[in-house]
Amino acid sequence: MTGREVRLAARAGALTGPTAGLAPGFVQGNLVILPGASAADFATFCERNPRPCPVIGMTQTGVPNVPALGADLDLRTDLPRYRVWRQGTLTDEITDISRLWREDLVGFVLGCSFTFEHALIAAGIPLKHLAAGRNVAMYRTNVACEPAGPFAGPLVVSMRPLSAGHAQLAIEITGRFTSAHGAPMHVGDPTAIGISNISSPDYGDAVEIATSELPVFWACGVTPQAALANARVPFAITHAPGCMLVTDLTVAA
Repeated sequence: MTGREVRLAARAGALTGPTAGLAPGFVQGNLVILPGASAADFATFCERNPRPCPVIGMTQTGVPNVPALGADLDLRTDLPRYRVWRQGTLTDEITDISRLWREDLVGFVLGCSFTFEHALIAAGIPLKHLAAGRNVAMYRTNVACEPAGPFAGPLVVSMRPLSAGHAQLAIEITGRFTSAHGAPMHVGDPTAIGISNISSPDYGDAVEIATSELPVFWACGVTPQAALANARVPFAITHAPGCMLVTDLTVAA
């Protein structure tokens, strides 16, 4: 599938689940939509926390499109699933936000680690969540983000179990993808970053870690959702974890 084909499937309601493994070679993005009154503080939060929040696109106020990411892209319909937040509380999870769109909203598209997975596979690195048809496992850590205005909270990470050799190769490969979180921020003992139960992710699906494997953790674009909860912004919309915006931008393996 191409990025546009994934978006059209989401727009038609035929795709409502995770986008991991779809449209390999196309850039995927996390989504945060906020009232304009909160946009400047959130932009600063992203600038101060570039690993989890690399901005790859931003809308004009009230405009649900980012032409640089896709000519016919529509943020209201083109993600498989969205989360709706009110006063920092998750209140709904839906597949179309057209009825909720407002003229004061600003959309941010942030880089996603799904973007680099095709490069790992091309290098012969197996990814268990893709093989099992699952969402990637994601965890809240005890690593604090740099605050900006009302936005503050813990770093969220995605985890992929890899052999020691594959982990080193993955570090080298993903380090090139700076707009998709870059190299891992931690390898090994999950308790060192505040994860007490690796078998129970906060978001996504659990995957088995063999005794010969290491858990490898990358910064994750779900991080802003924890910051939204702390900021208690009156209204916001995000992607549902794992359900990304797939753009028309491409990257080499």
